Amino acid sequence: MTPLTGPSRRQVLAVAAAAAAAPIVGAAPAQAHGPSRPKTYDLTVLGTSDTHGNVYNWDYYRDAEYDDSAHNDVGVAKLASLVKQIRAERRGRATLVLDAGDTIQGTSLATYYAKQEPITSTGETHPMARAMNILDYDAVTLGNHEFNYGLPLLDKWIRQLGFPALAANAVNERTGKPAFTPYVIKKVSLGHGAPTLRVGILGLTNPGTAIWDRGHVEGKLRFEDMVSTAAKWVPVMRERGADLVLISAHGGDSGTSSYGPELPNENPCALIAEQVPGIDAILFGHAHAEVVERFVTNTRTGERVLMSEPSRWGQRLTRMDFTLERDRNRWRITGKRATMLNSNTVPEDPKVLAAVRRQHAKTVAYVNQVVATSAVELSAAESRYKDTPILDYINRVQTDVVTAALAGGQYADLPVLSIAAPFSRTAVFPAGDVRIKDVAGLYIYDNTLEAVLVSGAELRAYLEYSAKYFRTLGPGAPVDPAQINDPSVPDYNYDTISGVDYDIDISRPVGQRITSLTHPGGGAAVADTDQFMIAVNNYRRSGGGNFPGIVKPQIYNEQQEIRQLLIDWAQDRGSIDPADFFQPNWRLVREGVPVF
Repeated sequence: MTPLTGPSRRQVLAVAAAAAAAPIVGAAPAQAHGPSRPKTYDLTVLGTSDTHGNVYNWDYYRDAEYDDSAHNDVGVAKLASLVKQIRAERRGRATLVLDAGDTIQGTSLATYYAKQEPITSTGETHPMARAMNILDYDAVTLGNHEFNYGLPLLDKWIRQLGFPALAANAVNERTGKPAFTPYVIKKVSLGHGAPTLRVGILGLTNPGTAIWDRGHVEGKLRFEDMVSTAAKWVPVMRERGADLVLISAHGGDSGTSSYGPELPNENPCALIAEQVPGIDAILFGHAHAEVVERFVTNTRTGERVLMSEPSRWGQRLTRMDFTLERDRNRWRITGKRATMLNSNTVPEDPKVLAAVRRQHAKTVAYVNQVVATSAVELSAAESRYKDTPILDYINRVQTDVVTAALAGGQYADLPVLSIAAPFSRTAVFPAGDVRIKDVAGLYIYDNTLEAVLVSGAELRAYLEYSAKYFRTLGPGAPVDPAQINDPSVPDYNYDTISGVDYDIDISRPVGQRITSLTHPGGGAAVADTDQFMIAVNNYRRSGGGNFPGIVKPQIYNEQQEIRQLLIDWAQDRGSIDPADFFQPNWRLVREGVPVF
């Protein structure tokens, strides 16, 4: 399969002949309610989502078993044990397993086989393909993070899977046809003598990919509206014999988007259920939320659509149970419900661990390489509300790279600013040896570095937009650092900027909080007409977070991964010392009085 030339022969077969080619999953009839009623049968659908490269229950940034305050576990190996348990419990009765996307990005394990030893050049099978093939999914939907490493790597991963990868709304720009398999129809046996149940599974990916991975997909793929795509394909699936229709969608249910209105809705799953008739249930992801069971009534049919989202990283497994009757030669759903299973209740599946053990060990060895020695401990714990050295480390590296690239050119004399966000509240560079895992724990995304021109007016607007992260707290009101931010704004959508000095007055209304913005070291106020070069990651420059004044042509873009630049800077110098890069330049205030 090559996304640029439309579905391959393998994908066409998956769509056109899925009913014949799909495996038959055996089931025994449930006990009938009485002699005067038809027999009832049952189907279980298990769902995962947002596994993000987690196979082992392991935190590569801490080099230890994963744990959090709620004692969650992570990983496909845990999910495999839950799935195996349910299959055994059901004794071979009909059980389907789906995934709603974001699979091959998110851990050092996934990054290693995309960047250090990419599967496109080594002949390796991706660890997530190894793990998921053992679990034996029936289908996976592509998430937006599947596109992070480019189409060739995505294509290779798909070809390594033993089941279809779905994305009906990802369209080949040249041909106008689906670039990936839109749907499959699975033939499911519900017992001896029972007619076959045909289950249609439609996959929908997130249209935000057009922004977040513009560099990989622009001119090659377009991402159509998820609601209209469902409205297009659900009738087709019904016409081709689907008795029950499931959607596996990589989009949340809030109806809102993190970007502007220029692209289709990022989180439309409740709207799909409400507006598109003929859907029985939706497994969804992307928002990393735990939605055990939600019913949305379709406005055209009055039917209730079952919805569920299984958190993230393999922490939860959705279980949907359907009760069916055969009525006048047609299947009828008489009951449906969803429950949620916690992966911390089971051990890791040994077959999955064995399949990925060598790759896991290689990744652990890699992230434990020492890159430099730190003079003191540097922590990100306070980086959301205080100017900290560890975020200035990011800004110094980005500034140095862009300044060197502009030397001798037409922009060489412009001040270079830099943007960094507090991606992690737990990142630490320990005093002494700093390892790759420490740097990766600070910069957890696979962003690349770019630079654009901004004016003083655009800079102020950008900072005002970023400052909406904070709650409004009047002078004298108590300040709890744990509650200082608006919970609707994620940490990764709060940016700090180096190269200018500024105050954020959190007692003032949103949009009026930048009360001082000056050139460094007590310099003159920044004028609207001043010009700056600003170093920024590709996610933000492409429109992620919908920040103003930043989506514009790149002056610098050499496709260098920021995480690797941070590693290289430390390795080149051999030491990390705040005296070399920490320049406090911003603070939170209330009527001019510092908050901290």
